[in-house]
Amino acid sequence: MGDTRSGPPQPHPGRAIAHTTGASGFRSPHRSDSRPPQTPRGVRRPGLDGRLGTSPPVPGRPTLFLGGLALLFAFLTWQAAVDTPLRRADERLGRAITGSRFPGGAAEFLADLGNFVVAVPVLVAVLAYVAWRARRAGTPRWWLPPLAALVALAAVPAVIAPLKAVVGRAGPPGMEGDGFYPSGHTATAAVAYGAAVLLVLPWLRDAYVRRELTIGCVVLVVAVGFGLIRRGYHWPLDVAGSLILSAMLLITLTVFLRRVGRTGGGRQDGS
Repeated sequence: MGDTRSGPPQPHPGRAIAHTTGASGFRSPHRSDSRPPQTPRGVRRPGLDGRLGTSPPVPGRPTLFLGGLALLFAFLTWQAAVDTPLRRADERLGRAITGSRFPGGAAEFLADLGNFVVAVPVLVAVLAYVAWRARRAGTPRWWLPPLAALVALAAVPAVIAPLKAVVGRAGPPGMEGDGFYPSGHTATAAVAYGAAVLLVLPWLRDAYVRRELTIGCVVLVVAVGFGLIRRGYHWPLDVAGSLILSAMLLITLTVFLRRVGRTGGGRQDGS
């Protein structure tokens, strides 16, 4: 005769309990050892602000992007170094911008923002502020992000000067000598202002402020390049090549700052 005693139902191995959290039954979709499943979305790494991301980043994406920029820069450098249809079109565009009705005084002011004596003090002031905030917050290796920004800025003349000598491009009418490609003023503005924004962004709580600051930096750098062309200091191709080179330096700096933030070398919570 079967057992007719009353009592709670007893679990049967291999059935519904196999689908509960932490079960180790046959074909259980959960891990009893608390490890994540072996799927691309199983590991959700925390983002820069400590929140979970949707999936791990694609390996090598910054490297591929940098490679594409390097190829584009190499192409523009070749076009600037020899007489090509693109170079002739670039010179026609430069003469048209120089002869435009945009106020020369405003263009001169924008061009001056790419001066070493203007852009570098802005970056130094931001470096001092970020270093003070990070040290006050007890951030380990608080000095690494400011140092990395200084290295990125120091790389500008170290890269620009040899390129100017190798390409030897003549300047617009009225400018004597050669060595105008790529534009050093554009690169100084882009790296100095861009590095300053990259350092201060993690300390800003408001996402709207971070976005507007980033957009403002991009507009400012483009305006500096336009001012240089309008005043006849550089050809458009000089500015374009410099912007691409600066983007490569800033992307490298961004990758480094993210790694430092993940290893405890910088605050990323905006507090």
